[in-house]
Amino acid sequence: MKHFYVITNSEKDEGLETTKDIYDYLTAHGCTCTVREYQKLNKGGGGVNQELFREKGEVVGYTDADWIPEDAQCILVLGGDGTLIQAARDTVERRIPLLGINLGKLGYLAEIERAGVSDALDKLMADAYTLEPRMMLEGSVCRKEGERVHNLALNDIVVNRAGALRVIDYEIYVNGEFLNRYSADGIIVSTPTGSTGYSLSAGGPIVSPMASMIVVTPICPHTLTARSIVLSGEDRITIRLGSGRRTDREEAYATFDGEVSVPIATGDYVEICKSEKAADILKISKISFLEVLRNKMREN
Repeated sequence: MKHFYVITNSEKDEGLETTKDIYDYLTAHGCTCTVREYQKLNKGGGGVNQELFREKGEVVGYTDADWIPEDAQCILVLGGDGTLIQAARDTVERRIPLLGINLGKLGYLAEIERAGVSDALDKLMADAYTLEPRMMLEGSVCRKEGERVHNLALNDIVVNRAGALRVIDYEIYVNGEFLNRYSADGIIVSTPTGSTGYSLSAGGPIVSPMASMIVVTPICPHTLTARSIVLSGEDRITIRLGSGRRTDREEAYATFDGEVSVPIATGDYVEICKSEKAADILKISKISFLEVLRNKMREN
């Protein structure tokens, strides 16, 4: 690899010190390196108004994919897992592999720590890496008026309550067949990659990231017997919002990777399935997922 694009979470790389080190290192070795933060400064851009987009339920763009040069062979993402997930969503149409450099606290996706950056760059320049295509979810919010809102998720799609702190009834269907009804705060539908995120915190299982599976996990269900359900990656999940206990209408949100929230109400439903698109994640180290998991569990 000789052509790199760098996306940095400037809140985690104070003064862009690590970003500058990477830029200097790559250019000193004869590589082309384009830095998104430098582009923003040169073009006078300050990014998108994410709060405005969240309110409208539209796609939030952390990175403008049009800024990425056509000859870019690799995207280096400096931040944490959240930064890498957002970058993967924004650039998925380009199918450029990504490598995460962890500047946060907990990194499952961003495998390279700050101290190992130089070694990782050497391996990328020598083409000493493997490519892991990670499954993504495609979600469609279908409103009873006929409107449909589509989006993608690398980690998870969450349907959860809005407003007052009370449980809501959710009806779950798999391939059109009724599965179960949950009275809960919400429902998490995650990929194997997302199984170590919110789903894990809600009591869901950890799934190998290269598997093709979908995990359905209720959030704080009002029952003693509710458990996560692991489905095939080829299944299609439908979540219908039930009517309220005091009124005929409940309100909730369908949230994609914790970034884009689309409001829904009783009568609406969310369809979720495996996307034809995938996020290509570069792997440098020979450390297995089980070893990473073991180390993270020991740390916490």
